[in-house]
Order: sequence, then C-alpha cells, then structure tokens
Amino acid sequence: MYVERPSRLTGAVVWRNTPAEAGVGRVLPDGCMDLLWHEDRLLVAGPDTRAYVTDDAPGVWTGVRLAPGTAPALLGVPAHELRDRRVAFAELRPAAEVRRLTARMRAAAEPAGALEELALRLAADSEPPDPLLRHLVGALGRGRPVAAVADELGLGARQLHRRSLAAFGYGPKTLARVLRLQRALALARQGVPFADTAARTGFADQAHLSRDVKELAGVPLRELLR
Repeated sequence: MYVERPSRLTGAVVWRNTPAEAGVGRVLPDGCMDLLWHEDRLLVAGPDTRAYVTDDAPGVWTGVRLAPGTAPALLGVPAHELRDRRVAFAELRPAAEVRRLTARMRAAAEPAGALEELALRLAADSEPPDPLLRHLVGALGRGRPVAAVADELGLGARQLHRRSLAAFGYGPKTLARVLRLQRALALARQGVPFADTAARTGFADQAHLSRDVKELAGVPLRELLR
C-alpha cells in the first residue's frame, strides 16, 4: 500500500510504500529526486528519463520526494550524475556522517519522520532554491514552450540547457516532456477521454500521447491506469 503526505520541506512529499505482494513495480519520470530508506540503508533515487522498473519484494520503502531542481543543492552533486540511477547515500556524503545518520534512522520509531528531518537538515545547510529554476518548472508545468520560457528568463539555449542538466539531470525539453506526461496522467486518471487529454496537455493528437506514454512509461496508457 502506498501513502503520502506533504512535507514540512517546501515542495516535498513524504511517502511510504509497503508492497502487498512480490511483483514488478514501475516508477514513472516526474522531474523529482528522492531520499530513500529501505532495509536499513539510505539511498538516493536520481532523476528518471524513463520508467524505473522495480522488483517489489515484500518490505517497507520510505521516501522524501524532493521538488524538481532542489535535490542537487541538498546532496552536493549535479543531478545529471545521478540520472536514471539509484545510489547509496554513502557514495555522496562522508562515511562518518552516513554512519551517524543511518544509526539515527535505525533508532527512529517512525522512519518517515526521521527521513523528513534529515531532508530538512540538509536543506538548512544548503543554498536556497534558485527562483529561476522554480519559474522554469512552473512555466513548463503549465505547458509553456521552452523557447518562450528561455526568453522570459533572459537565458540563451546553451546556458538554459547547462543549468537544467545540473538541476534536473536533463535538458529543458526533456523536463517539459516529463511534466507533460504527468499532466496527461492526472487527467486520464480522472476519467478524461484520451483524445481530450491529449488536446488539453499539448499533444498533437491521441496517437502522439500514446507514443510518448509508451516511450516514457514502458507500457500503454490503459495499462498504467489499471
């Protein structure tokens, strides 16, 4: 069973997943990165460019999903270095710090709260999120064209691409595509017909929507909605 709640860290979500039975899971691209706690290990989920297929063996996963563009400052590593990867927290932070944090997580009565506190401490020790990146995510999330947003921000194409790689793990066109997928899935899950979903989220037609979903999610749209 999957449950989530808003975090005290701005833009983040705290979640917990307990697979009811063994089987294959599918994590879709969403522009975010996650701090994870599973089987006494701290992990980081990097930004995905395609569905991440998991082997959901029984066991509890706890996570803090960080808003797009915010994780690199907390972790001290550019997002593109973690693209399409799950890595141990120990690869990113000093060993002594990781041992201390792991011991604290093991002793916590409620791992989700302890993981949230870890995210809050990391945020307090890092630079605040770049407002330019927040504007970029918001504009692309509303379906604005990449070129138009770049003009609004006063950035050239190369500069925007470079900053996007560091913040999101990929360029602004890929980010726009991922955010469009999430908008489309939200409408489809509300029962909006696929053709209307495609039209309302900026796809050329329903076939375009189907191709993008299959490429990013790895399965047809109808299968995702089951």
